[in-house]
Amino acid sequence: MNKVYSIAATSALLGALAVAATAVAQTKDPDMSGKEKCYGVSLAGKNDCAAGAHSCAGQSTKSGDKSSFIAVPAGLCARLEGGSTTAK
Repeated sequence: MNKVYSIAATSALLGALAVAATAVAQTKDPDMSGKEKCYGVSLAGKNDCAAGAHSCAGQSTKSGDKSSFIAVPAGLCARLEGGSTTAK
């Protein structure tokens, strides 16, 4: 009976760790080296992440959402219509 309990406890622990790792991976910002966050220019469902509006990538519900961003090469955001480096 101890062996069954040990296997069940180990399985539960590994399951909890897998869920936690998945949550961390989904909320992590994209690689931003040489890039900047550009708010207000993503299409609905095509954002990289957001500033508090929803949990993260691909969850924007409208195009041009001022709180959702895409990662663009540094300096490009200022040249895009509606683009801003800060969330609104």
